[in-house]
Amino acid sequence: MYLHIGGEKVLRTSDIVGVFDTDSATVSAHSRKMLNTAEKEKRTVVVSMTELPRSFLLVREKGEIKVYLSPVAASTLIHRIRN
Repeated sequence: MYLHIGGEKVLRTSDIVGVFDTDSATVSAHSRKMLNTAEKEKRTVVVSMTELPRSFLLVREKGEIKVYLSPVAASTLIHRIRN
């Protein structure tokens, strides 16, 4: 199954490791460090350049974890996965 995460980006649900709300997840120092490290290592994909990210997804691609910043709310993405 596939999941539309905003813009023109669609991911396979089997590759998704986790879906997180940007506001609540970035409260943790560990989460902020992980996001900063992913950005420095060029493993971050910005889905929309015109909208602020409301969620981020950890996705396994070719054995590597990438971070997708999505303008779609985490609750909406989770609802789409369940349906």
